Amino acid sequence: MSRRLQYWNLFGVLALGVLCVFQWRHDRQLNLELNESKKTLQAQEKQLAENVKTLDGLRADLAGFKESYASARAEATELQKKLTAQERENAKLTGERDQLKDSITNWVAAVTVRDERLKEANTRLTELVNKLNDSISKFNSLATNYNSVVDQLNAARSAKPEPAAK
Repeated sequence: MSRRLQYWNLFGVLALGVLCVFQWRHDRQLNLELNESKKTLQAQEKQLAENVKTLDGLRADLAGFKESYASARAEATELQKKLTAQERENAKLTGERDQLKDSITNWVAAVTVRDERLKEANTRLTELVNKLNDSISKFNSLATNYNSVVDQLNAARSAKPEPAAK
């Protein structure tokens, strides 16, 4: 029995050795996988940290963009109001300009008519002045003739004796 026990013992030791080798290989594989997982975990933690930094930067950029957008939108609204006001003012000024053009056209026509009337009045005045000069010449001629007749009458009276006073 002792030989049997030795064989059983040898078989048990060999089985235990084989079991240890299998266990060792299994643990080694698990250790390698664990090391690989740690490397992957470190790489993923590094990538996560970079992603967090990127995300924080993107959030800051988004906040800046929102501010810029709000500012640009407010500015665009203000500019639109100003543009609308300028367009209204432009339309008003265009209307006033057109009215002024019409007024100028009317004034030009009125001035033309006035100039024609002034020319006609000047012509009539010239004619009246000429007639007046003719009348004055005739009057002067008449006055000269009258003075001459008066002188002749005075000369004739002074040449005749005057009747005595009664």
